[in-house]
Amino acid sequence: MHISMKCSVAIHCLIFIFEYGEQTKVSSELLSRSTGVNPVTIRNTLGALKKAGILSIRQGTAGTRLRCPPSEIDLFRVCTALEPDFLSNLFGIHGSPAEACPIGYRIHDILDSTYGKIKQDLCLSLKRITLEQIIQDYHRRLSEKAREEETSTAAPS
Repeated sequence: MHISMKCSVAIHCLIFIFEYGEQTKVSSELLSRSTGVNPVTIRNTLGALKKAGILSIRQGTAGTRLRCPPSEIDLFRVCTALEPDFLSNLFGIHGSPAEACPIGYRIHDILDSTYGKIKQDLCLSLKRITLEQIIQDYHRRLSEKAREEETSTAAPS
């Protein structure tokens, strides 16, 4: 299974905007430096998130802001904003099975049903994970890192 890199870049951008959007103007150039992704790709990503109602983008000094609370932004919403057909493109089914074969004749129906269950489970899982949870994980990891650094600098040589 494959969810494109666009989703991870978008989540990176959303965390950055949440963390720093009130203190500084968050531009595509700034996000490009943070993500290591081309500014044009960032602008396309931000445009898709804006179209989905996740972001508010203002030219000039206003910059980019979240349009709704992180608790209302789930991974399914982000993925479908960037790639509306990502669920249908998750699995490929070979196109020319032998119709004279009892398996080949039915394989598309069988796999459509099986893959449909997996897609449904994936959809539900993505909807359960919110940007708020991801930000909380980010803060937890920052705290752990800070504690590790304090411990390593406080330890006698």
